[in-house]
Amino acid sequence: MGERRHLGDLLDEERAVLGARVSTTDPAIVEVYGGLGLDFAWIDLEHTGRSPYDSRYLEELTRAADASGIDLLVRLPSGEPPVVRKVLDAGVKTILIPRIESPSDVRRAVRASRFVYEDEPGTYGGGAGRDSSWGDVSTVDPSDHDETVSVGCMIETKSAVDNVDEVVAVPGLDFAFVGPADLSISLGHSLEKDHPDVRRAMEKARDACLDAGVTAGWVTDDTSDAESAIEAGYRLLRIGDEIASVRTVLGSRYEKLRANSD
Repeated sequence: MGERRHLGDLLDEERAVLGARVSTTDPAIVEVYGGLGLDFAWIDLEHTGRSPYDSRYLEELTRAADASGIDLLVRLPSGEPPVVRKVLDAGVKTILIPRIESPSDVRRAVRASRFVYEDEPGTYGGGAGRDSSWGDVSTVDPSDHDETVSVGCMIETKSAVDNVDEVVAVPGLDFAFVGPADLSISLGHSLEKDHPDVRRAMEKARDACLDAGVTAGWVTDDTSDAESAIEAGYRLLRIGDEIASVRTVLGSRYEKLRANSD
């Protein structure tokens, strides 16, 4: 287990960046993923986990990440500035904003993550959490903070796709994931991820990311699909989670042993 490398640094390298979701949001799984060599552990505070305002919980996760040399990619419940600041104060460096609709949604979140944004004061500040060594602002380098923090967004609504060229042009946006499930709902084809309209919208979002130099992210539980996604230009991939792995590995093992013992 090496020193924790942040996603912003990894995205500068010419290789796929691979991680997995921690469905249980348990620090032990973060350490397991780090031991495996994964690049990031996806913590979903939009749909699972505790409150993003629970600093003690977030501190446990960041300690596990530091101990195992893996970054945390934390999906927030929203891009509201108080949520962004609270999560970053706990030592998280990579955040993902869900359900954006327009460039202004992204810009507001990025500004909340920075001391300086577009040559003007950002709305991040000197806190008293883990990120500032518990309030020792002498240890905080604003430039280093701003360079280390990475902000991504989910392209998962019709409005986001309609505005995608402007969205991915927002300064400070480092990556974007296409969310096929929610996108299919927004387009009127609920959970039909392979519907032609949904596929076209996903391709439009991907192409916009590639043209703008924003890393495109993909979610899959299938190795072949992951390989195809990398060939298609996606470089940030979530390749599964511990719950799905339990179902696949233990489920298959159980069925085989049960069939042989009957």
